[in-house]
Amino acid sequence: MNKLNKLGVSALCGSLAAISAANAGDLTVTGGADLTWLSQEGTVTGNPIGMGSTFGFSGSGELDNGWSVDLSIAHGNAGAYSAHNVTVGVPGVGDILFSTVSGTGIQRMDDMTPTVWEEADGAGLSATINKISGTSGGPTIEFTPEGTPDGLTARVAYSPDSDAGDTNADKTVGGDSGAMGAGWDLTLEATSDMTGVDGLTLYAGISQVDQYQNGAATSGDKEETVLGFKYAMGGFTIGYQMSDEDTGLTGTGTYENVAYGITFNVNDDLSIGYNHVDSDKAGDADDAEADSIQAAYTMGGATIRIAEIDVENNAYGNAAADDKKATVISLGLAF
Repeated sequence: MNKLNKLGVSALCGSLAAISAANAGDLTVTGGADLTWLSQEGTVTGNPIGMGSTFGFSGSGELDNGWSVDLSIAHGNAGAYSAHNVTVGVPGVGDILFSTVSGTGIQRMDDMTPTVWEEADGAGLSATINKISGTSGGPTIEFTPEGTPDGLTARVAYSPDSDAGDTNADKTVGGDSGAMGAGWDLTLEATSDMTGVDGLTLYAGISQVDQYQNGAATSGDKEETVLGFKYAMGGFTIGYQMSDEDTGLTGTGTYENVAYGITFNVNDDLSIGYNHVDSDKAGDADDAEADSIQAAYTMGGATIRIAEIDVENNAYGNAAADDKKATVISLGLAF
């Protein structure tokens, strides 16, 4: 990790100069690389070697009036821009997050079951399951208030256009990519300080997004809910969650998803785990599902990971080709 002290104070706080001058700030650069080998049973996949790289900038500063400002800019493979967030902390009020697409609202709970690496269908072989997304398809404002009871975190997210394209500059608007309009998400997360049980975390969320109804494709608004828990005891952590989505689309209907997982820390360096996810699409007899057994071993800034993945009825299909198995080996390097 490299720190560029006080570099980027102007970038972080200059746009807020009309509110208050900055006292101090710093910008941190982090990065990583992943090298993978994927072997898929019974399928011609081409070259099994995969390489990925990411880097990001994290900035923080404080204004003369006591407000805090945090900036995050993420880049994915080959330096491609991914997303950026700005969080303004107002003492006595809470945090206001301005986000460009993904990771806010109910989407952060699309699968919160414990894992040593990735979700059951996220380690290299997807089951193409429709998961909850809330307002995160468009730039979003999310408010986390202060003053909630100890151990309880509440978040309210709002987007004026929930399927708009990304916005990465001021004085601009995101493109409109569909029928969705304004939407809101509400999420709650209660840790052991709130539940009264050591190691127990409960979480839940609801979302509603307006949709322009045209009769042919859209019959109502999009509505989503999620409810789950995680419990840690010794080296074990278990988790279970249920979520459902009423798409409001005449040709799709509703989805009901279930996910669960268990992990065990063998020691400070080695962890093993099992994850499962399945999705029931209304009117379709073929549930899409994925199972994954994973292990991860860390040595300093390097992590070796392996996942055995079994997918059935990919994308809710029932052809022989929709059942897949794969083994993925990964070397992650952080710097």
